Amino acid sequence: MSIQDIIAQLGQGMLTSVLIYALTLIGAVPLALPLALARGGKSKIARLLTGAYISFMRGTPLMLQLIIIYYGPGLLLQTNIWGTGSNGRMIATLVAFIINYACYFSEIYRGGIESIPKGQFEAGQVLGMTKKQIFFKVVLLQVVKRIVPPISNEVITLVKDTSLSRIIAIQEIIYFGERFIKNGGLLWPLLFTGVFYLAFSGILTLIFGRIEKKLAYFK
Repeated sequence: MSIQDIIAQLGQGMLTSVLIYALTLIGAVPLALPLALARGGKSKIARLLTGAYISFMRGTPLMLQLIIIYYGPGLLLQTNIWGTGSNGRMIATLVAFIINYACYFSEIYRGGIESIPKGQFEAGQVLGMTKKQIFFKVVLLQVVKRIVPPISNEVITLVKDTSLSRIIAIQEIIYFGERFIKNGGLLWPLLFTGVFYLAFSGILTLIFGRIEKKLAYFK
């Protein structure tokens, strides 16, 4: 196999990794907010249910969740709800990643919301603001600033976690790197994958650094 073919396959795997990463964030970031509100809300039942769900998702390995979500329905229901081929595996992967990362993000959101002094809520009520106005115009902007550092940590961790999708034969970049070692005894493609993760994580670090500076006026 020529170097051009190897690079082409690694590029294909790179695009798959980036796709998993992007779609996971698109799904998990908004899903985390209702989870956080339910976890910190007044309903005892909602708190218990979301607490149990979040504890389970955070307490079990993502790799195990991938296996259960992809193979579980077929074993229990005797039907493949995800469909066949690479599209089915990708859907199962995204479901696993989104519900897993939504739990982590929700706890970060909840911590940010609870860190806002209650006096600010009371001040907003005195000014005649509704609860919705207080949340979106007073609380949310401060919460965003406070959660950027922990969110950035999870977002960068997600870059590396995308490699776990190969456990159900998703052809991401590590999948191809391993295949070249097994089939051709080539090490450099796997080393190339390390460069990809370093570069991707480095770019995200710079982006979040800029975001933190932009939000520095909230002091």
